[in-house]
Amino acid sequence: MKHITCIDDLRALHKRRVPKAFFDYCDRGSYAEETLRANREDMQAIKFRQRILVDVSKRDTSTTILGEQSTMPLMLAPVGLLGMQHGDGEIHACRAAQAAGIPFTQSTMSICSIEDIAANVEKPFWFQLYVMKDRGFIKELVQRAIAAKCSALVLTVDLQVIGQRHADIKNGMTIPPEWSLSKFIDFATKPAWVSGVLQGKRRTFGNIAGHVKNTEDLNRLAEWTASQFDTSLNWKDVAWIRSIWPGKLIIKGILDVEDAEEAAKTGAQALVVSNHGGRQLDGAPSSIEVLPEIADAVGEKMEIMFDGGIRSGQDVMRALALGAKSCMIGRAYAYGLGAGGQAGVAKAIDIIRKELLTTMGLCGVNRIDEIDDHIIAVAP
Repeated sequence: MKHITCIDDLRALHKRRVPKAFFDYCDRGSYAEETLRANREDMQAIKFRQRILVDVSKRDTSTTILGEQSTMPLMLAPVGLLGMQHGDGEIHACRAAQAAGIPFTQSTMSICSIEDIAANVEKPFWFQLYVMKDRGFIKELVQRAIAAKCSALVLTVDLQVIGQRHADIKNGMTIPPEWSLSKFIDFATKPAWVSGVLQGKRRTFGNIAGHVKNTEDLNRLAEWTASQFDTSLNWKDVAWIRSIWPGKLIIKGILDVEDAEEAAKTGAQALVVSNHGGRQLDGAPSSIEVLPEIADAVGEKMEIMFDGGIRSGQDVMRALALGAKSCMIGRAYAYGLGAGGQAGVAKAIDIIRKELLTTMGLCGVNRIDEIDDHIIAVAP
């Protein structure tokens, strides 16, 4: 990791070390990938005001997230199948986040189960929930998160209908994988990855295994999962989740002011401005484009979190300037996980922390709460 200088370096190493199907699952978006590209292009279009001769000797990235101390305004977002990027990937990512002093969010569609992670880390973590048709299972899953002392529930609400990801179809990206000669050769050329995954605790969806009959049949398990996403999901279901979850609630997947205003009525403590990393509605606006109006509309009622295109500390600074209180990274740390396990995730977090610290200094800012739209250059 000595010569890794940026998240793009981790991405390149991830691409070399992990089979194509799992790299593409992490890296690619839905349909023509217009929204995936917009997340990055719109972010990079935002320019800073460089300030000089300001005392920035006491810069500090620490802040609070949902009332808890954090070393920086950053969280690890829920990412499915981390255990297929690196054996026991969810455990390694959580350990890296906790060592860095920031929150980690486990995905419902993780390889390691809630209990696997809880038994192998020192502190509480966040759990992300998809509300499926089987409400009894969802209630049980929430109860398992409570028993594991998860400190926040991240309710993802933008996956009622799944956007088609062309790369996954072309790669036969399934759990378990569809085998072909080219895939066999791909796996065979990555022995370190194979060894790591085989030594991991699981190679299927850990939170679901045991619930479906005949879970030793992984194809049956995958089919059940695909059939469970609920197109009838509505705001009443959010109220139901609120009634069975006693802790902090975050609603993830807000991209519209009207939806943000509804979210503010639910009693949730925070929302995440997110388009699911460009993996759902292709042609939707970038997350950064809609962030300011959502922050203006409900920022005084609940914490505004941001997700979508963060690849650097500069990007974190941009999102904070436009109204976010904290940011999630998904691909950025998944690249690190695939590149080098826990050390790779730690490297991704450290890269972003150092870039944020440097950008604060060059913009004349010492504290996170000083960052607002005054650091953004106004176009002529």
